[in-house]
Amino acid sequence: MESLEKKLGYTFRDRELLREALNHSSYANEHRGGLGSNERLEFLGDSVLGFVAAEFLFKRNKDLPEGDLTRMRAALVCEQSLYDVARVLDLGRYLNLGRGEEAGGGRERQSILADATEAVFAAVYLDGGMDAVRDLIVRVLLNNAPAVEERRDYKTTLQEVVQRRSGQVLTYHMLSQSGPDHNKTFLFEVRLNGEAIGRGQGHSKKEAEQAAARDALSRVPQ
Repeated sequence: MESLEKKLGYTFRDRELLREALNHSSYANEHRGGLGSNERLEFLGDSVLGFVAAEFLFKRNKDLPEGDLTRMRAALVCEQSLYDVARVLDLGRYLNLGRGEEAGGGRERQSILADATEAVFAAVYLDGGMDAVRDLIVRVLLNNAPAVEERRDYKTTLQEVVQRRSGQVLTYHMLSQSGPDHNKTFLFEVRLNGEAIGRGQGHSKKEAEQAAARDALSRVPQ
């Protein structure tokens, strides 16, 4: 635990928050003795990250319009960016996983590591407040903004393309999910005004939606 705190550059007053942030749901389900998973912290961390990223971009890019700031924030807080942070922190090493998730390579799974990163952000926020978590997020993620901002958010790009014409409705639908709980594959379809325009799959719903949007962009005139 101390080695992770050194990597974070933050020492917890309440280490139980950090322990909870590292508990995957598969581990909590196997240890039903009051142990909580990191899912609630992930929920809070997503909002904390979104605010800090928006504040960072707002102050740094004083002349950019709202649309550009929205696209940049989407790229900064996407699953891939969080996964990159988790790998730098070697977060997978510290996770508590259930036996099936451990056997299925969960310590390297992008969606699990991205979610855990958000949970750790929430734990720092609850333990040290906004200044502490802002310092952490800026240091481990936002200071790398120039490289991250170049990453495409296919869903946002597709939305912008179709909205050039009025009355367009873009929706995403999960067609199937397969595989064991520790290694699921999701298949999504994106539809424009009810008609399928692209499909994609991934090991998380977010990843599958992005893949479907990328497929649609290769078919939709831009």
